[in-house]
Amino acid sequence: MQEQQPGLGVAVEDDVREPRQYKVMLHNDDYTTMEFVILVLVNVFRKNENEATQIMLNVHNTGVGVCGIYTAEVAELKVSLVHRLAKENGYPLRCSMEEV
Repeated sequence: MQEQQPGLGVAVEDDVREPRQYKVMLHNDDYTTMEFVILVLVNVFRKNENEATQIMLNVHNTGVGVCGIYTAEVAELKVSLVHRLAKENGYPLRCSMEEV
């Protein structure tokens, strides 16, 4: 909805949209240890031990686990951090994001 502001001579747009949200997911593999996945969940995604364990079990049992929902920039940063940590520690852990 556009509204004229007195004295400005311009239309002001009232339509404010929420930023798109993305879920960040970890994917199961046969090499990354459960302990490392929990470490990533605690340090990158700020999960407590119980939440991290539940997500790790979802990754292990179903092949994928949702770590959180974020704006695009934050999701991209978290995916990048996971990949860097995994590479530095010699694990093939994969992380991805997809629009909610």
